[in-house]
Amino acid sequence: MDGSADARRRVPRTDAVLADPRLAGALAALGRGPVKEVVAAVQERVRRGLVDPAEVAEVAAAELPATAAGLRPVLNATGVVLHTNLGRAALSGAAVAAVVAASGHSDVELDLATGRRGRRGRSASRALAAAVPEAEAVHVVNNGAAALVLAATALAAGREIVVSRGELVEIGDGFRLPDLLQSTGARLREVGTTNRTVLADYAAAVGPDTGFVLKVHPSNFVVSGFTSAVPVAELATLDVPVVVDIGSGLLDRDPLLPDEPDATTTLRAGAALVTASGDKLLGGPQAGLLLGRAELVERLRRHPLARALRVDKLTLAGLEATLRGPHPPTWQALHAPPERLRARVEALREAAGLGEVVPATAVVGGGGAPGVELTSWALALPERYAEPLRLGDPPVLGRVERGRLLLDLRCVPADRDQAVAAAIRRVQV
Repeated sequence: MDGSADARRRVPRTDAVLADPRLAGALAALGRGPVKEVVAAVQERVRRGLVDPAEVAEVAAAELPATAAGLRPVLNATGVVLHTNLGRAALSGAAVAAVVAASGHSDVELDLATGRRGRRGRSASRALAAAVPEAEAVHVVNNGAAALVLAATALAAGREIVVSRGELVEIGDGFRLPDLLQSTGARLREVGTTNRTVLADYAAAVGPDTGFVLKVHPSNFVVSGFTSAVPVAELATLDVPVVVDIGSGLLDRDPLLPDEPDATTTLRAGAALVTASGDKLLGGPQAGLLLGRAELVERLRRHPLARALRVDKLTLAGLEATLRGPHPPTWQALHAPPERLRARVEALREAAGLGEVVPATAVVGGGGAPGVELTSWALALPERYAEPLRLGDPPVLGRVERGRLLLDLRCVPADRDQAVAAAIRRVQV
């Protein structure tokens, strides 16, 4: 084809292409709109002389997305377990199945035994309470920041929140904790200094106007040197509630992450309320977890803002299955034996026919366990492989380091290793 007027006249009509049997399945699965967009793009390539008119339906069928949504599954070979740009925690098979099961009509607010309205998400709440017995009550909102906003609004609007200057962090994408808290109508009473705060600083600031003392775990950075912070157990001696944002969603101690606070230990130390994220170390869907004293949790649950921050049935289903089911992919990636990773990378090199097996260092990521390094292994490829692998199908995302592309299989499901190898071979062709 040469892009001439004659070629343009031979562009098949849209309705004729859409009627092609090869597109029938896609029309049923994706809808007419997405299919028509792809067909139009292929027709334009016919006009430019890049596609034969007789091949429009075939080319369009090959280029149609797997779903009607724009999000694409990515193989995470970066070595960052909780990669924020990739949606943090990958859901377990049990959680995915639960989400699918809940996607139709479900008993999210119905008591099937009585036929009457039931408490929303009651089974997910029971699962969370069972996972953290130290909590008298629990509640779930739509993310970690929402949990803190609800606590500040319900307990300290028009009052003061006492917080250490060293814990007024930025939580990502330009959002800063002081701005978030002040947006609720609470006033911040900052105490101590950037690197050192002691119990006397808090005690001097607490008064009749104090809503609560807030302790925030700096989950995405580490301060070292001449520092001091006040433990929760000491803060709990003050005559006001202590709210602790542990951030990463670790519910109980993990020897792999000795410096990461967990909900169970924090409540046991005397915290009145703990807030955390569901899509980090817990390995579940995005959610904000609130755990603590029954009276405080009930005040939050009944606050008008709780309605605006509530989670949908899919999140509730995914969260419950994460809590009740087998270890999620996040846990598996964190605890993957280095020798097993090395064997997988060596098999990948053999299957791809390219690269060098090299030691690597993986990280937790996602604002969790800063400073923790995980011994790992990676396949080193020329840096020029990064873009075509990222743009392939499926996209394979590695990390570029010292002029090389490193592919770390720690976060790649073992049954997708061959897909990574095939993607590398396609780049070589």
